[in-house]
Amino acid sequence: MIEEISIRDLGVIGEATLPLGPGFTALTGETGAGKTMVVTALGLLLGERADSAAIRLGSKQAVVEGQWEVPAQGAVAERVRDAGGDLDVFAGDRASLLLSRTLSAEGRSRAHVGGRTSPVSVLGEIGHQLVVVHGQSEQIRLRSATAQREALDRFAGPELTALLAEYRAVHARWQGSRAELDELVADQDRRAREAEELRVALAEIEEADPQPGEDLELAERTERLGNLEELRLAASQAVELVSSQGVDEVQDALSAIEGARRQLDRVVAHDATLQPIAEALGEAGYLVSDISGQLSTYLAGLDSDSGRELESLQARRALLAGLIRKHGSTLQDVIDLLGTGSGRLLELDNDGERIEALTASVASDLDEAQHLAGRLTALRTAAAEQLAERVTEELAALAMPQARLSVDVTEREELGRSGRDLVAILLQPHPGSEPRPLGKGASGGELSRVMLAIEVVIAGSDPVPTFVFDEVDSGVGGASAIEIGRRLARLAENAQVIVVTHLAQVAAFATNHLRVAKDSDGSVTASSVEQLSGDARLAEMARLLSGLSDSESALTHAQELIDTARASV
Repeated sequence: MIEEISIRDLGVIGEATLPLGPGFTALTGETGAGKTMVVTALGLLLGERADSAAIRLGSKQAVVEGQWEVPAQGAVAERVRDAGGDLDVFAGDRASLLLSRTLSAEGRSRAHVGGRTSPVSVLGEIGHQLVVVHGQSEQIRLRSATAQREALDRFAGPELTALLAEYRAVHARWQGSRAELDELVADQDRRAREAEELRVALAEIEEADPQPGEDLELAERTERLGNLEELRLAASQAVELVSSQGVDEVQDALSAIEGARRQLDRVVAHDATLQPIAEALGEAGYLVSDISGQLSTYLAGLDSDSGRELESLQARRALLAGLIRKHGSTLQDVIDLLGTGSGRLLELDNDGERIEALTASVASDLDEAQHLAGRLTALRTAAAEQLAERVTEELAALAMPQARLSVDVTEREELGRSGRDLVAILLQPHPGSEPRPLGKGASGGELSRVMLAIEVVIAGSDPVPTFVFDEVDSGVGGASAIEIGRRLARLAENAQVIVVTHLAQVAAFATNHLRVAKDSDGSVTASSVEQLSGDARLAEMARLLSGLSDSESALTHAQELIDTARASV
């Protein structure tokens, strides 16, 4: 139940608070006063799309807040807590829930659930369980086969709801398996070619047996062998320069260092500062001697039969390069293909087994889906007869005594997400006329009354805490309007009912009357909401009847309507 809604800077409403509470609340006001903005505000709290154009001219943002009374336990409370929101628990099993929505002029929208910022979608999930909104758009929607089936399913109650959920799970599984099976069968030839190509590739890679980093190692060895003579010449010359090994006319580095050390050794006794230099020359001699040995070893290791090895290395590099061109951008990609390709090949080779398993699964799921669809049809057919009978009784009380409603359930060949049933609600306005679909034969006023009658009947099996009707009385008047008001009052016995109306005959049955008033200072129009009682309510009723709030005859008629409503409730 909505306890209160606060609105700031939305449309023509500067700031307003709507005290709602239990029972039947009627919301009236002059055309353009902002009644539609109240419904818009409620829609925002229920997660509907936001439009920054709805922000009041000159304001940076619009804010809507709603205070709800909800069960302290249950689906709503659980969803609020899942979203991180808080509930203010009172009276043991009841709790207060605050929902809010903020729109900025830049187009941003923020939602809060129980004091915590939440996605707007959470408002929609919670609102779906708290409020049913009916307006002119819902009357149009009632003309669709989908909306008519949904209305029948709501009337059928929890048994059908549970069965429908079970059916949809099986149906989704069946469709998924069938889609995979169709793809496998359609792509059998392509997948067979892929498997053969992959098998050849893996065999080629396995035969070559490439090793990680092998291509770099081969490149280094090829570079060395390709420049072998130049390397040998440079190393030989370096050996001679470091240590000439008996060539007297060549002054090598080792001899020069040794000579320098001996010269210092002769005079070091005369100057101790030369001692470290002499020792350093000795160490340099040892180092150069070691370098000479390394160069000699390097020269000895140069293979004179390098041509044959170079040819072998180049052939190996060409083989690896070919693998890289075919199977990846690097040698590591080629090596990795051995692992991933084996798994893919196993999957492709198992196509036959997979097709066989899917074929059995599709057949089994189809049988189960057909069985569940048959049970859905049986439940809908039984519920359709009861719904038609009870709505027809309601229509008689809504000034359509000769009208008869029927609900046809027909089966189609294919299975859909909701079964195989096509549901059509037909209206026979009077005896002798042909029953016609609501979308073809019902006027706006008749649709309003049919929609209300359906909600009154469905409320008994699928209760909703709050109903909002936006001009459900459009297109009707007189005795029909009085009966609509009476039926709304009846619906309010078990649920909160909020009605935006322009008819005094409907407003007379309200237990809470709010008026959206419009004031103007010449440049800015602002609307506020006033709770009416006593003479103020009587004057508003008179205005609804005649356009004049102080007409004696209108006031008398207004009082008569109020008295009639009180007596009939």
